[in-house]
Amino acid sequence: MLTFRRALVLAAAILTLFFIFHSSHRDPPRIHNAKDHPKPASLTKTTQKESASKQETTEPPKHNDVTSWKAPGSTQVPAQKPKTQIPLAELRKRPLRAQLEYQYPYDVEAKFPAYIWQTWKYTPASGDFEPMFREAEASWTIMHPTFVHEVITDKVAKHLMRHLYASVPEVLEAYEALPLPILKADFFRYLILLARGGIYSDIDTAALKSAIEWVPGDVPRNTFGMVIGIEADPDRPDWADWYSRRIQFCQWTIQAKPGHPVLREIVANITMETLKRKSEGRLTKDYKSIVEFTGPALWTDIVFNFFNDPDYFDMSTSKGNITWEHFTGMTSAKKVGDVVVLPITSFSPGIRTMNAGEDDDPMAFVKHNFEGTWKPAEERHIGEIFSG
Repeated sequence: MLTFRRALVLAAAILTLFFIFHSSHRDPPRIHNAKDHPKPASLTKTTQKESASKQETTEPPKHNDVTSWKAPGSTQVPAQKPKTQIPLAELRKRPLRAQLEYQYPYDVEAKFPAYIWQTWKYTPASGDFEPMFREAEASWTIMHPTFVHEVITDKVAKHLMRHLYASVPEVLEAYEALPLPILKADFFRYLILLARGGIYSDIDTAALKSAIEWVPGDVPRNTFGMVIGIEADPDRPDWADWYSRRIQFCQWTIQAKPGHPVLREIVANITMETLKRKSEGRLTKDYKSIVEFTGPALWTDIVFNFFNDPDYFDMSTSKGNITWEHFTGMTSAKKVGDVVVLPITSFSPGIRTMNAGEDDDPMAFVKHNFEGTWKPAEERHIGEIFSG
């Protein structure tokens, strides 16, 4: 039976528990952010234009007269502005780059999406999937067991692009107008990374190490949004006879966060050039123009343009543009703004030229097969060109 004294004790206990519970929720636990953990002295503070970083490299440039990026501590990180909603009809009136920027926003502080994207005529589950690709394709799943690994066929890619780019019809028109599968495959890698992020790698490329190991651990993951490698560093007088650029960045493996400005620019570039050629009747099945149209030459130009863009880098203290001289002979990762550039060994080990290390080199992360008959001649014969 509940007596008066027992009721009083029970009421006191309930009130005590209430006050304890209430006080524990008045001051929520502190959420730690980047400001709580000072960055290493070798890294600069970032400033952003639509979240694109302006910061120095983790490795000093070989030529000290080129300093295009901000000095440490010279700028403040602006607060992220909420995304303003724009009616679709109004958005369609804006330039293509502005549409892409709105539809696929970039956040350098976000995590890298755990996706691995590849594209080929068949999926690994198909009996027609080439045996020579099976080991390379499987290596990505083995090295990244927690990632979503997708091999997208040409038919599926068409529907996937329609889903991702329905709001930007010019992009879809350009993708469907490209007359060669290799052109579509080139465009696909930029499109999927712009919209979804993650890692894109060619089907004949094997993972030697997990992407978690590609960038040194002392570089905060919230300070960069793209990882690329060097395809060619031909330090010889006749390099122009074999390559389009003195330093050429490879496109067979790219890691990126969605919306990165480099991806946005190359998608806009290919879209507008494709539609222009289409309207002028110049969209032909010409393999010779692939390198400049959608391939590594264009990719390299877009990356260098980004490195020298005053919208993303402070040019007021610069003594010159960032050029190939900043990357020739690299042996370790170099961070320029929010892009990490890996040396030639990382994505091209075992080529036995251009000072690239072997497959067992600590900096060897990806193994690419250069011998595919569908590839441009300069890529297929990279080993032959420099073996003599």
